[in-house]
Amino acid sequence: MPSSTPQFLAPAGTIIGRRDGALVRATGIRYARATRFQPPVAEPAAAAPILATAPAPACPQVADPRLDQVLGDLFEELTFSEDCLRLSLTLPAERTPGEQLPVIVWVHGGSYVSGAGDLPIYDPAALVSEQRVVFVAVTYRLGLLGFLGSEGGIQPNLGLLDLLEALRWVQRNIAAFGGDASLVTLFGQSAGADAIAHLMVADGAKGLFRRVILHSAPLGLAANRHAMNRAMVAAAGAFHPDAPIDEVLARESTVQKAARKFGLKGGMPFGTQYGAYPLPAEADLEQAWEAVATNVDVLVGATAEETRFFAVIDPKFNWIPRIPFLGPRFSRLLTKVSSHKIYLDPAKAFARRHARAGGRAYHFLVVYHPLGSQFGAAHTIDLPLLLGQPARWVATPLLGRAAWDDVHAAGQHVRRLWMDFARTGMLPAHVELPGVLHIEQVLAR
Repeated sequence: MPSSTPQFLAPAGTIIGRRDGALVRATGIRYARATRFQPPVAEPAAAAPILATAPAPACPQVADPRLDQVLGDLFEELTFSEDCLRLSLTLPAERTPGEQLPVIVWVHGGSYVSGAGDLPIYDPAALVSEQRVVFVAVTYRLGLLGFLGSEGGIQPNLGLLDLLEALRWVQRNIAAFGGDASLVTLFGQSAGADAIAHLMVADGAKGLFRRVILHSAPLGLAANRHAMNRAMVAAAGAFHPDAPIDEVLARESTVQKAARKFGLKGGMPFGTQYGAYPLPAEADLEQAWEAVATNVDVLVGATAEETRFFAVIDPKFNWIPRIPFLGPRFSRLLTKVSSHKIYLDPAKAFARRHARAGGRAYHFLVVYHPLGSQFGAAHTIDLPLLLGQPARWVATPLLGRAAWDDVHAAGQHVRRLWMDFARTGMLPAHVELPGVLHIEQVLAR
């Protein structure tokens, strides 16, 4: 084995990564195992070296061709496997002896039914090289495999339990990679941010992280889901434990259809379930968030036109702007109302409650609108400012005719601010990046 091959002596075992320019990557490391529909079990220390040079497999999922139209072939470099409880680390190759770096744990989005930690659009190379952090991307169970259950049946919140096991792995092992276990920030977008918000109040999560960065969490869809969950469980029916994964995925599509009659919530039917381990009952949720406010710093926000993303890609809505005369105006109104209800207003309320309870909270609004993009400041437009391979992003309709140099320049400012928050929990009381971003500290009132 070449002497330049990175090796890390961690409690998990000897982990062998790979050099990637000024970075080191150690990918596809198993943090737990889980039998289908069962809670995860932490991975024991390995006696043999762990070769960590391949991406983590994605959780099996139903393909959504609408996403490919906007974001390209997301999975062309990944495999799919139920053995997906893996994480991947990216860190600076050169570190001084004893240097302890902030740790960023990425929880991907995808409505709790799609995505993976190692998608190329989530590549943290720029963030890690510019800001000198250790970045941990987590892959976890989705859809029927991770986020639907009932009392006496399949246990709910299995995907959330996966994330807790990943965070415990980070606490045990991150020092071997130069990371500071006391300086862990959870960073997520969309359903990933929603999951993180709920990890704040999850049983067993205390002490696993210090800060959270929540992008576009659909918190407006989280309440009063019990009736929908019951309908979904009934539609799913019983599974033979050895059923082929294709049968499980086919049933997932049936379950999503059963949720449609529940209005906006049916647009993201899978998710966390209150009153089931590790979450409190829904009636106790507000008090639970207030109780942890002084232990966790919060940076929370959304994009200015969140639901425009879905208005463009979804056939149920993309005909509206074509209505003569009133179509474009009605489409803008629908985007404004739905964006505020699902994302923007709940994000502000989350920050205000946190500040009133004695926590440190900042609220942000992403207004970035790429030149020539029909998506505007829509859901996911914040991602290329923080993560991803340039060649991937510039080929997507999401960025329109924007030049990558301009995206990169704007992103440098955002990456610096976000990692300043990860290091200290503090930002200026007011930040204005014209055409890109606004940030305000939220004070108790």
